[in-house]
Amino acid sequence: MAGEAIQNNYDAVQDEWGEICSQLKQEVGEKAFDSWLKPLSISSFNSGVMNICVPTRFMRNWVITNYSDRIHKIWEKKNPNIKSINFVVQAADMESIGGIRISGDRSLSKQISTSPAPQIYQPGASNTGASLNDVISVPLNPQYTFENFVVGKANEFAYAAARKIAESEDIPFNPLFLYSGVGLGKTHLMHAIAWRIKQRNPNKNIVYLSAEKFMYKFVRALRYKDTAAFKEQFRSVDVLMVDDVQFMGGKDSTQEEFFYTFNSLIEEGRQIIISADKSPSDLEGIEQRLRSRLGCGLVADIHPSDFDLRIGVLQSKAKQLNCVLPTKVAEFLAQKITSNIRELEGALRRVVAHTQLLPGKEITLENTQEVLKDMLRSYDRRTTIDEIQKKVAEYFNISVKEMQSSRRARTVARPRQIAMYLAKLLTLRSLPEIGRKFDRDHTTVMHAVRKIEELIKEDQGVAESVDLLRRSLEI
Repeated sequence: MAGEAIQNNYDAVQDEWGEICSQLKQEVGEKAFDSWLKPLSISSFNSGVMNICVPTRFMRNWVITNYSDRIHKIWEKKNPNIKSINFVVQAADMESIGGIRISGDRSLSKQISTSPAPQIYQPGASNTGASLNDVISVPLNPQYTFENFVVGKANEFAYAAARKIAESEDIPFNPLFLYSGVGLGKTHLMHAIAWRIKQRNPNKNIVYLSAEKFMYKFVRALRYKDTAAFKEQFRSVDVLMVDDVQFMGGKDSTQEEFFYTFNSLIEEGRQIIISADKSPSDLEGIEQRLRSRLGCGLVADIHPSDFDLRIGVLQSKAKQLNCVLPTKVAEFLAQKITSNIRELEGALRRVVAHTQLLPGKEITLENTQEVLKDMLRSYDRRTTIDEIQKKVAEYFNISVKEMQSSRRARTVARPRQIAMYLAKLLTLRSLPEIGRKFDRDHTTVMHAVRKIEELIKEDQGVAESVDLLRRSLEI
């Protein structure tokens, strides 16, 4: 009878857990669920305390931080007897139900796990399920392939280098360092490399992520005293791709860990691909020894696009969007939007969307000018962040260098905030792009914009200064 009661208790809890898993899968998505929640299994339920098995300490810390509150809330609704949930690191071959440890009846023990044993990453092995690249890599954009990359004089060398890396059996140069301004194709080429390597060798473990995500994961590892797992993850990959490495500037501890990871992978013959907005020697806030390592392979820059390349990009994008792009419209856009391929593609998408959503609309030069009038007005002004910084610095009698410094004195901080506000108002640059011009992150720019918006309403002096500067920049 006692065994029957235990089994009934187990069945009830198991049914609840199955329902919870189904709900969580819908909420977080299949990929996140398979990586972090599917490997969990019920261990015991006694006196209102539910114990759930987690296969590794690293996974336990992640689940507690990101999912424990939600799991508890859902389960509490289904079963008011649940008072707390513990996540315990242990194997799932010996389980306990209702507070009783099961060890003799192996058939019952096998029933307890709600999912297959988690897939553990093995270097050089074929990994499925919650593999390393599922856990730490950023998803690749399916549109960013070599086939969709338009080649011109501005990017042909970087393109050739990327193809060589992706299609070689050995490692022709290591690392490959790609650099250019924003929106010129660095990220596209990195994704294309990853797709081609996956196509040629599906078992290769490729990790692609931004420098910011690398820093985030390293800081979390420090916080939870789990740097050993962090090192094992990143030093066990076949190909490591880190985008926008300039964001490591000034982050000494992150740079040190990346330096040792870099050296370890190079020594083991693993491929490294890096991108940044400047060449290795020009990266600010990066230690000399790391700059030297970054530049020891092949450095390939992507130049600003020329007219022919922009025309090619527009024609390629129009084909993807299944639309007919008149030659006059393509030439107009290629002449007007010259600095950023990403913005050029975005402009075309806006035009196409208007013709598809509004009946009777066609892609004509007149309609294009109307749809993009706000963007084109900004381009006609040709206002740059450098010009804004110079104009604001002159107005407040400080130097541009002071504006970009770490000084927090009001005589410097207020002009800096006004310059950030004007950069947001008068240019099409993103918050991170503006932040980099001031050696700040995007959250600082957001704060500055909100602050100046408030002061314009409350302080007539600030309002007059901003208006005067804005009008002088728009001339």
